[in-house]
Amino acid sequence: METMIILFSFGMPEILLIALVVLLLFGGAKIPELMRGIGKGVSEFKKGVRDVENEIKNTDTKEEDKKA
Repeated sequence: METMIILFSFGMPEILLIALVVLLLFGGAKIPELMRGIGKGVSEFKKGVRDVENEIKNTDTKEEDKKA
């Protein structure tokens, strides 16, 4: 577990290097479009997680109703 923390602890120089590489690869005009797409993807993922959680809760309530 400690190895995972070490692998994913980015400092400011690493973040700046990654941002520079993204800028060079995609160019300044494509970055807003790329971020918008990532934002929509994250939103859809969160919505999917919420839907699954709600379905699990509904299934649990239905099973409890059947037992009673």
